[in-house]
Amino acid sequence: MGGWRYEQGLRDVGNGCFAYLQPAGTWGLSNAGLVTSDGEALLVDTLFDLKRTREMLDAMRAATPAAAQIGTVVNTHANGDHCYGNALVAGATIVATRASAAEMDEIPAPMLATIMRHARSGAAGALGDYLLHCFGAFDFDGIAPTAPTRVFDGELALTVGAKEVRLLEVGPSHTKGDLLVHVPADRVIYTGDVLFIDVTPIMWAGPVGNWIKACDTILAADVDVIVPGHGPITDRKGVRAVRDYLVYIRDEARRRYDAGMSPADAARDIALGDYASWSDAERIAVNVHTLYREFSGGELAPPDLLEIFGLMAELARRPR
Repeated sequence: MGGWRYEQGLRDVGNGCFAYLQPAGTWGLSNAGLVTSDGEALLVDTLFDLKRTREMLDAMRAATPAAAQIGTVVNTHANGDHCYGNALVAGATIVATRASAAEMDEIPAPMLATIMRHARSGAAGALGDYLLHCFGAFDFDGIAPTAPTRVFDGELALTVGAKEVRLLEVGPSHTKGDLLVHVPADRVIYTGDVLFIDVTPIMWAGPVGNWIKACDTILAADVDVIVPGHGPITDRKGVRAVRDYLVYIRDEARRRYDAGMSPADAARDIALGDYASWSDAERIAVNVHTLYREFSGGELAPPDLLEIFGLMAELARRPR
C-alpha cells in the first residue's frame, strides 16, 4: 500500500485515479473518488452538503483537466454524505443500484435540515446535543434532492475514456443498495461504506452475512489501492479488521438474543475490547438492533430513528 497521508483533500493514487479524503471519517465526513482517462471523468460519490462538495470539485478541477466536465457520478449508496451534493455535478449521468435510488427518498436533505433546526433550538436536550455532535458541521439548507438517472441491479460495466469501471451490487448490507466501484486496469477499488477504517461500521440494513461476503469480495479482488467510505486509504488488513468486527458483534449479539436480552440492553452489555478505540463506538446500538431484526426473521420492528440516536447519545456519554 502507498504511503498516502490521511489529510483533508485530494490524493493522487495513480494512473488517473484520485481519492478525496475527509478526516477523521466520523459522522458525515466521507471519502469520494475520481476516475479519469482520455479527458473523461467519473466521480465516485458527492459529499454531505453543497459547500464541501464545491470544495471537492474545485480541488479535482485544479488537479486534472478531465474533472472540468464530469460525465458520470456513481453513488455507492443512499446515505446523504454520499449523495446530497449530486445537484452540483450538472449534466452528469447519476448511477446507483435500484435499491439505493429508492432508499434516497427516505431521508431527504430538507428532512434533516428540519431535524437539525430543532436540535439547535435546544428543545431536544441531550439528544439534540448528540445530533449537533454528529451533524452540526454541515449545512443541509438549500439542498435540492437529485435522484439517480440510471439504475441497475447486480453488475454494470461503464467506460471512462479507455478504462473499464465495474460496478458490483453488494447490498443490502450497510444500506439497502450498496455497491463497489472497481477499476481493474488501475488495481483500485472504491468501497463506499462497505468499509469504515478506524471508524465503527454502522449497519442500517443488513443482513450481516451480505456485508461479510462484501468484505470477502474485496479481499479476493486483484487491487493495490482500497479507498473506504470513511477513514484512511487501506489494504487487506483494514478489510479484515472490518470483517472481524462484523463477525464479533454478530456472535455477541446472538448470544444475548438467545438469552432473551433486549437489543438496548445487549448494546449496553457488549464489551467492545480493542474496537472501543474506533471512533463512534456507540454505533453498536444500531448494529445490535439490526442484528436482532435479522435473528427474529423480521418480526422485530425497527426502532424509531430518534429513539436509536437517543440510545447512541447515552452510550457515547459512557466511559469506554
